[in-house]
Amino acid sequence: MTNPVIEAEGLGMRYRRRDDTWALKDCTFTLPAGRVVAVVGPNGAGKSTLLTLAAGLVRPTEGRISAPARDRLAYVAQEKPLYGQLTVTETLRLGRELNPDRWDPAVAERVVAAGPLPGKARVRSLSGGQRTRLALALALGKRPEVLLLDEPMADLDPLARHELMGALMADAAEHGTTVVMSSHILTELEGACDHLLLVQNGRIRLDGAIDELLAAHTLLTGPIADLAPHTVVDSRTTGRQLTALVRREGPVEGVWESSEPSLEQLLLGHLRGSRSPEGVTA
Repeated sequence: MTNPVIEAEGLGMRYRRRDDTWALKDCTFTLPAGRVVAVVGPNGAGKSTLLTLAAGLVRPTEGRISAPARDRLAYVAQEKPLYGQLTVTETLRLGRELNPDRWDPAVAERVVAAGPLPGKARVRSLSGGQRTRLALALALGKRPEVLLLDEPMADLDPLARHELMGALMADAAEHGTTVVMSSHILTELEGACDHLLLVQNGRIRLDGAIDELLAAHTLLTGPIADLAPHTVVDSRTTGRQLTALVRREGPVEGVWESSEPSLEQLLLGHLRGSRSPEGVTA
């Protein structure tokens, strides 16, 4: 893989040393530069921990993760921590003072103006969606090489979500920004992201370019039969009819209706059919 921007090897995180429960365990992956990466998985899978480690805010219990330095990286946490006593204008001024060499006021003000967010409004008086917009304005105004977003759109209504997603994608395309975004809203990801990390039970289950992962899988419907040598990810039986998501190991033989799965079908199939702790790559 050319131009890796984030690399992890044997990454593990355990918050309590005496506790045998790991938030992340044996995670190894490489993310290429300039991609829009979706980090998906159930609640408690380890997505937020992964982004926090990539941001350099905590040290891993074991293994390593490398990412750009903090001055070239922006991170928007799920709780959107901002100074409640500051106004919107003062918050943007703070972003400029803390990032004098990289700050792009036009980008930050464009995100705020689309809200709109009154400049004199104090952060503590803002709604959840307005706080999200302000946090994203700070992050994009920094003009980062890597943008880490933890559930960024959860507080937004559908229209605002669509508008901000469009702004993120346009910025990534124009400036080559690598966007790493966790989300549980699948419609938010399909068509916007081109690389996937599926995290489950603290481990990486899927890692790869989305188009390659989709092409490597087939959704089969037909009479109950042996699907060897293909790897069956998930299967369901209705009467004498079998529907299976498989990773192909050559041509599919037999009387089957086959189609390429959607991103939602791929993710749900792997989540339902999880039997192995090992990750799978395209």
